[in-house]
Amino acid sequence: MRFRVRALLVAIGGFGLIQLVPYGRDHANPAVIAEPTWNDARTRELFFRTCKDCHSNATVWPWYARVAPASWLLQHDVEEGRSHLNVSRWGQGKQHGDEAADMVRKGEMPPWFYLPAHPEARLAEAERQELIRGLVATFGDEKESEPGHD
Repeated sequence: MRFRVRALLVAIGGFGLIQLVPYGRDHANPAVIAEPTWNDARTRELFFRTCKDCHSNATVWPWYARVAPASWLLQHDVEEGRSHLNVSRWGQGKQHGDEAADMVRKGEMPPWFYLPAHPEARLAEAERQELIRGLVATFGDEKESEPGHD
């Protein structure tokens, strides 16, 4: 019994200590510099419904984004997502917009672990196809620029 109590106290103490790590606490969204020229308002609407938290400066930080280790994971995911595609900094640095449609097409975006906490990001198949078409019209399609693509 004493071992269980000690283990519980160590776990609680460790959880408390990791709260002191500052990474994952800065939830100030940078200013929006410029957005791409969307092919239509519906594409923008679907993109912001499913992708904005990681691919724009309009991230909505949930309550658990203040609690480590979840805060660390969220901060990392947002930083990584923005580094690949950030529609709030369009025209600044390398953007990978031409990969967006293919990522949705393959089911890699939005990631499976994002969906349970963000049911609004679940798209019906018709909406998913509409988003893919809109992303291709807005950003182009990586597949179309590959050699030998028909």
